[in-house]
Amino acid sequence: MGSLKDELLKAIWHAFTALDQDHSGKVSKSQLKVLSHNLCTVLKVPHDPVALEEHFRDDDEGPVSNQGYMPYLNRFILEKVQDNFDKIEFNRMCWTLCVKKNLTKNPLLITEEDAFKVWVIFNFLSEDKYPLIIVSEEIEYLLKKLTEAMGGGWQQEQFEHYKINFDDSKNGLSAWELIELIGNGQFSKGMDRQTVSMAINEVFNELILDVLKQGYMMKKGHRRKNWTERWFVLKPNIISYYVSEDLKDKKGDILLDENCCVESLPDKDGKKCLFLVKCFDKTFEISASDKKKKQEWIQAIHSTIHLLKLGSPPPHKEARQRRKELRKKQLAEQEELERQMKELQVANESKQQELEAVRKKLEEAASRAAEEEKKRLQTQVELQARFSTELEREKLIRQQMEEQVAQKSSELEQYLQRVRELEDMYLKLQEALEDERQARQDEETVRKLQARLLEEESSKRAELEKWHLEQQQAIQTTEAEKQELENQRVLKEQALQEAMEQLEQLELERKQALEQYEEVKKKLEMATDKTKSWKDKVAHHEGLIRLIEPGSKNPHLITNWGPAAFTEAELEEREKNWKEKKTTE
Repeated sequence: MGSLKDELLKAIWHAFTALDQDHSGKVSKSQLKVLSHNLCTVLKVPHDPVALEEHFRDDDEGPVSNQGYMPYLNRFILEKVQDNFDKIEFNRMCWTLCVKKNLTKNPLLITEEDAFKVWVIFNFLSEDKYPLIIVSEEIEYLLKKLTEAMGGGWQQEQFEHYKINFDDSKNGLSAWELIELIGNGQFSKGMDRQTVSMAINEVFNELILDVLKQGYMMKKGHRRKNWTERWFVLKPNIISYYVSEDLKDKKGDILLDENCCVESLPDKDGKKCLFLVKCFDKTFEISASDKKKKQEWIQAIHSTIHLLKLGSPPPHKEARQRRKELRKKQLAEQEELERQMKELQVANESKQQELEAVRKKLEEAASRAAEEEKKRLQTQVELQARFSTELEREKLIRQQMEEQVAQKSSELEQYLQRVRELEDMYLKLQEALEDERQARQDEETVRKLQARLLEEESSKRAELEKWHLEQQQAIQTTEAEKQELENQRVLKEQALQEAMEQLEQLELERKQALEQYEEVKKKLEMATDKTKSWKDKVAHHEGLIRLIEPGSKNPHLITNWGPAAFTEAELEEREKNWKEKKTTE
């Protein structure tokens, strides 16, 4: 809630400052009432029209300062804000109050809508100090993002030249100076207005709307199972998909949490570059336009889920926080260095004072010596004979004084040498600070590279582990199939053995049947021979006995002798023979 309050205060500060017409730091109560009512409306906070009057009941009817309005703003508005309001609508309301007063009248390369987006980005990247400014590091970060979005090359030398002039004048830029810097095209030479607008919109979506990735892909339906093109937008905890990139017709959301996962799929059903997003209750099958887009989306969704597991903020917010902490650390180090330099300067000044005191003493001693020498010369002629002993003593004193002067001169030279050494040390400290700053930047670059390599290694290791598991499962399946084939082979060998035994049994039975057939055949032949002899005997008798023979297929006739298998022709022949015999008798 603290970070949300800080972000809201930045936009409200712009609005309050815009209402301050005479730059006195105060705004009339009527304007504050309108501002408070609008803030309650866009922030979806219950508005108490009496609260403002009650809060300033003891004040006069004159304007209210920023310090006087802050307690009311904190108590009745900001402390009641929930994260359920439209941030773009809130920023646009504050922008409307301050744009006419502050936006430059010079023709700009960007539209007013693009200037609004730059203004919101400024509030996100600016320092938490008032009046709001954006420091050179954040300006360089924003300009690099815009240049990458436009597809151009970053002009570091041009920015360094601009940075030198910038640092000589002040510590940072205001929101309107930043809009003018981007709008005058100084760092987007060769780019048309539409390209710059698209770059500002892309950076705005990433930094403000937390859009981590977006683009067109094909999605498989859950009911009809048909494939439809959708515009997908990835945010830190959700993937929304729309009919088109204007975001007007929303078709659904894919809610992400730490239990979700994303998997690559092989090509099927005529679709290529497939991957799967698995959630708690649903699974979404998606097709990218090419392998590069597929890998980018899989990596982006995997990174988002990983951040959800760690409970970390989006990458751009985490990077912004790291940059602020690094600036605080560098500022603390610089303050410590300045403190040490002040201590050295104080020590140097004290040494200078000591040297100056010594020099004054030496000058006083030299003047005294000159005076004494003058007196001695004046009295030398008069007292030469009388004070010869004192003259020798005076010479000795003079020699001692010269030695002291030489000693003091040597000490003065040593002090001056020490001062030069301190100056050299100061220059070396400055060079060391610059080297350390460059080393920290190199270390940050290497750390980012190592983090990316570690993440790629982790994904490859997970894929290898997956392949290893699939290989183990395939080996187990092959072993089971091999065991099953071995069991079937044993069963078939047993069945073959039984079939061989049955075949031998059938062969034996066939031989026995052939032997029985031969015996029956012999008996039948004997019976046939006996039957022929009986036929001859029966032929001499008329109808007394008739051998049973196979009959004709024609209908049987009934004779006086009973049913018999005679044909009509045979019966006529017999009747004819019988009549002839009858007549002969």
